[in-house]
Amino acid sequence: IERLLDKVNHLIIGGGMPYTFFKAMGGSIGNSLVEADKLDLAKELIAKAKAKGVELHLPIDSVTADKFDAAANTGLAANNAIPDGWMGLDIGPQAQTVFAGVIEKSRTILWNGPMGVFEMEKFEAGTKRVAEAVVQATKKGAFSLIGGGDSAAAVAQFGFSDDVSYVSTGGGALLEYFEGKVLPGVKALE
Repeated sequence: IERLLDKVNHLIIGGGMPYTFFKAMGGSIGNSLVEADKLDLAKELIAKAKAKGVELHLPIDSVTADKFDAAANTGLAANNAIPDGWMGLDIGPQAQTVFAGVIEKSRTILWNGPMGVFEMEKFEAGTKRVAEAVVQATKKGAFSLIGGGDSAAAVAQFGFSDDVSYVSTGGGALLEYFEGKVLPGVKALE
């Protein structure tokens, strides 16, 4: 993320990653995914984004569940107030609207990682809405690059693979390339 801050105007963070940011800011995240060893880094990234003039977009709300299961009970919660015993498994409707608005105004889009557990129907709406926004932006002339196996699987699941500019299944390598790192396979070809 830190390297991308030098290359972007807007950075949307979805999936499981935002909960570390909300926990770092003192929010209640229930049983949501958190990387406890990255709390200080999350605070630093928020400050660096602000200093560089990058608009960092974290989801306002989440679709929550009482367990990680397709048959789980679900609810909605603000991302800094997820009840104990519940976890965020998708971005909520308010976040979907905000994220789609940012994406639809963008001219270059790099998307790596789904917004939620799109493999389960109850938690696919956020990823689908973001995919729809990417398609709309692409139709308006934006360049859209979908990177990573999960993101590629999501756009395929929703039938959008042919409606974006490019789909790469090498998400980690793609991000390393954008960070300016030398990729072993490319180096071997030189």
